[in-house]
Amino acid sequence: MRIQGKWAGKAKWAIVAVVFCLLLLSWLFKWFSHEEHKATWLWDTSIIIKQTPEIIAFSKEQGVDTIFLQVQDEVPDAAYRKFIAAASNAEIEVHALNGHADWAYRENRAEGLAFIERVRAYNSSSAKNERFEGIQLDVEPYQLKRWENEESSVIAEWQNNMEVWTEAGKAAGLYMSAAIPFWLDARQSAGGKETFSRWVISRFDAVAIMAYRDSGQQMYDLSKEELAEADDLGKKVWIGAELADTHEGDHLTFFRKPISNMDEEMQKVFELGASHSSFAGVAVHHYEAWYAKQNGIPLARKTEESKEESQSHEVV
Repeated sequence: MRIQGKWAGKAKWAIVAVVFCLLLLSWLFKWFSHEEHKATWLWDTSIIIKQTPEIIAFSKEQGVDTIFLQVQDEVPDAAYRKFIAAASNAEIEVHALNGHADWAYRENRAEGLAFIERVRAYNSSSAKNERFEGIQLDVEPYQLKRWENEESSVIAEWQNNMEVWTEAGKAAGLYMSAAIPFWLDARQSAGGKETFSRWVISRFDAVAIMAYRDSGQQMYDLSKEELAEADDLGKKVWIGAELADTHEGDHLTFFRKPISNMDEEMQKVFELGASHSSFAGVAVHHYEAWYAKQNGIPLARKTEESKEESQSHEVV
């Protein structure tokens, strides 16, 4: 009987050890499988002509694996090919970025289509490691006067355009995303059957929420409705962080705060976002401001005109 009790005791501890190991393995799997993805917007595309190595090195150092790069006609295709090849070699995806506020209007639908065709044609004439992985559209009609008095009709036109654009992009084999403000969940889609944010998320592969605040908790809180909608739809959501000087209030940006503060608040976003299957990571707006903040010197200067064309705003 003593021998049986001895073996029973050993068996018990063996079972406990096995269960512990399984729990430890499960925890380790979650720990190592939870990667913290970062993206950044790069607006002043002319700098890739001479500064590709610096841009890629900095992005890699900061943990960036996606760059939203504005496509500008003034930059030759050879520069894009060199830049994307270097990014690809560093395991960084590059998505073609463009958009104007008035692209939302019916009469300007063709401009969005022309941009998508421009990227499709570029990809078809480039090697696999030189191609854009996708397109991000940054169309913000709420910056324009017509939004104040004709919001519903602008939303209807904007929706129709987005439907055409996403169909064209997917037909071209491009991953389609859109930069959107956090408050689209407070608007109804044309027809009123769902929130406008849910409608947008359902059409794109991913969205980047311009949840610009200087608090990780607030950034998450402003994005959680869209994250829940994307969870349900099987889509992806980037949560945006602002680092540039917006002149719209210090609470919207990390511009006047230490870079360590942004890193701490981004970590909170990663922790909070991890509970959502849709959470893609944090997108920092924008590369030039990030580089300048990190290094204490600006990488490149834009003209006032180019700043006005590319600067992203939000309605608070």
